[in-house]
Amino acid sequence: MDDFTVAAVGIGQLHARFVDAVFRQDIRQFADCFAKEGVWKIGGRVMEGRETIFELTGPMLSYCERIQLVALQPLLDLTDEGAVGRQQMIEFSKMKDGSGAMTIGVYHDRYVLEEGQWRFAKRHWSFKYRGPHDFSGGFADTPDYGAFPSGPADDEETYIRPPD
Repeated sequence: MDDFTVAAVGIGQLHARFVDAVFRQDIRQFADCFAKEGVWKIGGRVMEGRETIFELTGPMLSYCERIQLVALQPLLDLTDEGAVGRQQMIEFSKMKDGSGAMTIGVYHDRYVLEEGQWRFAKRHWSFKYRGPHDFSGGFADTPDYGAFPSGPADDEETYIRPPD
């Protein structure tokens, strides 16, 4: 197999591990999807390092009874450092208070091969929608970034959605 195909299969397995960890709320497996020095940018937060991601993810998920992610096929390009990607994601969440919602967004990713597995070197969540499944909640006015591989600047903050 060529390098792109091998990387695409490995990165596909990374996304599968990520989705599985979120559904099972397995914080260790979730954090292990990130490189040791990995960065996760989501909802105005910047978490740097696998252990920091591990420590902060538990409290974030503590409000949720269950989350089901639907990760669409990512766009990928190989780079000298690993790979870059863009992945659309749909999240169906049921909160412990009984409420639920659908969230849609895009992850802008950098991947590295570390410890024999592809991992996220950086994930930047670009929020697009949260609300009922009929899209009556309205879409957020967030950047589009244009065609892949364009994406957010390294220092760009993530969108903080208004409270429900």
